[in-house]
Amino acid sequence: MTRRSAVPTALMGRVSAGGRGVVARIAGSEIRGEGGYHGRVTSDASTPVRKRVLLAKPRGYCAGVDRAVQTVEEALKLYGAPVYVRKQIVHNKHVVSTLEARGAIFVEENEEVPEGSTVVFSAHGVAPEVHEQARARNLKAIDATCPLVTKVHHEARRFAAEDYDILLIGHEGHEEVIGTSGEAPAHIQLVDGPDDVENVVVRDPAKVVWLSQTTLSVDETMETVARLKTRLPLLQSPPSDDICYATSNRQHVIKEIAPECDVVIVVGSRNSSNSVRLVEVALGAGARAGHLVDYASEIRDEWLEGATTVGVSSGASVPDDLVMDVLAHLAERGFGEVTEYTTAEERLTFSLPQELRRDMKAAAAARS
Repeated sequence: MTRRSAVPTALMGRVSAGGRGVVARIAGSEIRGEGGYHGRVTSDASTPVRKRVLLAKPRGYCAGVDRAVQTVEEALKLYGAPVYVRKQIVHNKHVVSTLEARGAIFVEENEEVPEGSTVVFSAHGVAPEVHEQARARNLKAIDATCPLVTKVHHEARRFAAEDYDILLIGHEGHEEVIGTSGEAPAHIQLVDGPDDVENVVVRDPAKVVWLSQTTLSVDETMETVARLKTRLPLLQSPPSDDICYATSNRQHVIKEIAPECDVVIVVGSRNSSNSVRLVEVALGAGARAGHLVDYASEIRDEWLEGATTVGVSSGASVPDDLVMDVLAHLAERGFGEVTEYTTAEERLTFSLPQELRRDMKAAAAARS
């Protein structure tokens, strides 16, 4: 069930009760939440145009991203700078630059890490050969792979061991796809969207299973699966949904608000698959326009011309202060009324990688 609420008090700073809604002040502008709005407001020449923001929830950090970022932060505290990170820890420009300022060094491959140093593997997962390379260079490897990605890796190994052909639905070149494919390269073939189905070739149509990248569009993935099943009626599905809960939840709430929006602004980086998908989902669900930005300063005033309702969300690797900056930017341009739409509550958390937890425990014992 969708829940509408006043502007999120825990996030917006100074908040006080006022009238039927909640009043918050951002950058000197008063923002009044007026829950319960239904339909679009019309006006005549004597009535000010009502400008509002529909703020999506869930948005921002998922449990896997929170774990990965915290892993780098704790590694820097425990081992000291520099800590090397293979690939971007998560696909967000701001997060990467913030961690770089604290002493993280991002590299593309293990060969760039000095022998004997600490290296963190990103949330997107790595192929087994990457772990082997780290051992060969005597690197202290900390695996920050999201547990939901690890689940897909386990599925790939299991079905490969049973000699299945595995159809991995995902985007070519994405780090998660590369890591999963590396688990069983002889058994996995990539299916990059519905139009790629015609290229699929399998050994035994009775022994085929599909898996997917965790950050895809739910609708597009199901379309791909439907097309696959027209060719391969005995195609098996994974034991549980591979598209992660956070990706599904963020897409669901965007679908809810998009039909009412003149423009949807998604905060996220262009190499973030789940952020890009949010814009696509918004447009597909009825938003008149959609834009992806890393920072509020990238919002163009012409995007807002003639708009009365702006939807706002963010990808799963985006800290919420960047969303608050967007709300402040919109408030300065007259979009001061904010209503938060909630379609799900997310309480899942993941523990830190066991390698890091072990060293943190040993360090704490040494200090006591």
